[in-house]
Amino acid sequence: MDKKPLMSKEMPLWRKQIPEARDRRQSSALAWTIGILLLLAALAPPLAALRLSLPLWPLARPLLLSAVFAVLVYALRAATLQASALGFLICFILAQSPAIWSRYTSDLTPHPLLPALLALFLLTFAATKFGRTRKESRGISESRRGRRASQIVANLGVAGIFAAAGRYDGCIAALAEAAADTVSSEIGQATGHPARLITTGRSVPPGTDGGITLLGTAAGLAAAAVVTAVGTLHHPVWPHQGGIWLAASAGLLFDSLLGATVERKSWLGNDLVNFTSTLFSALLATALL
Repeated sequence: MDKKPLMSKEMPLWRKQIPEARDRRQSSALAWTIGILLLLAALAPPLAALRLSLPLWPLARPLLLSAVFAVLVYALRAATLQASALGFLICFILAQSPAIWSRYTSDLTPHPLLPALLALFLLTFAATKFGRTRKESRGISESRRGRRASQIVANLGVAGIFAAAGRYDGCIAALAEAAADTVSSEIGQATGHPARLITTGRSVPPGTDGGITLLGTAAGLAAAAVVTAVGTLHHPVWPHQGGIWLAASAGLLFDSLLGATVERKSWLGNDLVNFTSTLFSALLATALL
C-alpha cells in the first residue's frame, strides 16, 4: 500500500489561487517598499532632534520598550527575526508621544498607541494558537516559525505610516482591522464550520479566500472593539471610537470582498490584500473623523 507523504508542519499546503512565485514577488516588493518607509519614519525623530540641538534621551524609553517587544515576539516564535526587526520599527514609531520634546521634563507616559499594539499582539497570538492542531491537519495553520516580514508589513505597515504622519485615528483603525482580520480568520478556520463566500453566499471550505463564518466574523468584530477601546483610552480621539470601530469593521468586510474577487482571480496575494484592507480602514477613519 502506498503511503501518503506527510505534510511538514513548517510547510503548510499551498491552497491559494495565485501562483506561489507571483505571490512571493508581490510580498517581497511590499516588504521592501513599506519597510524602507518605516525605517525612514523611525529615523526622522532622532535626526530632527540632532538638527534642532534637542536632547535624545526622551527617545530612550520608546526605544527600550520597542526592543523588549521585538525580543518577546521573537522569543515566542510569533515572528521571524526579520519580521521582529520590522515590528521593532513599528513599535518605536507608535511608542512616541507627539509632545515628546515640548514637555519632556514632565510627560514620559508611553503613547496610547503602544497599548493598542500590545492588545493586537495578544489577541492575534491567542487566536493563532487556538485550535492549532486542527488547523495543521488541514494545512491552513501559520508556520511554527512565526509570521514573515511581509505579513508584519501587510498588517502593521499602514498603522506605522499613519502614526508617523500624526493621523492617530487612521492608525488605530488600521490596528483594529488587522486584529479583526487575523482573529476572524483563525477562529473561523479552527471551528471547522463551512464558510460562506461573501459575494454569493455559497458554502466553501474553511480557509477559502473570501469565505466568512458567523463565529469568526463575530470574534473579529469583538477584537476590533477591544483594540479600538484600548487605543482611544486617554487619547483625544476617544469620542470618535465608534467611528473608528466602524471603519475597522468595514475594512474587515472589504478584506473578505477582495479575497472573493481579486485574490480568487489570482491578481493579488494575501499580503497585498491585507495591506489594502488596513489602508482602506485607515483612510475611511480619517475621512469620517
